Amino acid sequence: MSSNKKAELYTRYPLLYILNYNGTTILHYSLGGFGIMLGYNYTWAAYVFGGLYLVFAFWQMYLLMPLKVCPNCVYYQLEDSICISGLNVFSRKIAREGKVKDFANRSKGPLCPNNLYLAALIIPIITIIPALALNFSFGLLAVFLVVLALLIYRFFVVFSRVACVHCRAKNICPNARSMNLSDT
Repeated sequence: MSSNKKAELYTRYPLLYILNYNGTTILHYSLGGFGIMLGYNYTWAAYVFGGLYLVFAFWQMYLLMPLKVCPNCVYYQLEDSICISGLNVFSRKIAREGKVKDFANRSKGPLCPNNLYLAALIIPIITIIPALALNFSFGLLAVFLVVLALLIYRFFVVFSRVACVHCRAKNICPNARSMNLSDT
């Protein structure tokens, strides 16, 4: 895409984009939880921490976002719309409509939804590194590398080329602004 051509904005993201986004998310969280349990030899503490991580990761993405972020998004208000995650559709069923002007609040405060989202992506990577030193196995290394690759893929492909660049909220979204995508 040339630098002077604006990206097409989607009111309804293509199904393959939605599956890519959610598939990447679910795989990242699932492998992250598995990697934590594997890395600490399936001890009761590994199951507890890995399980708590999985609950936290899926909770912040598939419940907190639709309750706190989605109601303030333009996709919540757009008739017959589907955002990149599809969570706006779910949000309409469980949350009251918010205000678009409050959408940027998703990145305010230490425990804001944006920070929790990033934590869910980074926790397994940080947690598996010591496990590699303590209990090295090629299986654990493979899980670590896949989770790391999924994180890199998310930031450099999914966000910049699939999701944010086509988003109708990118001009008010702190994430798109931080990636310099709000004017594309």
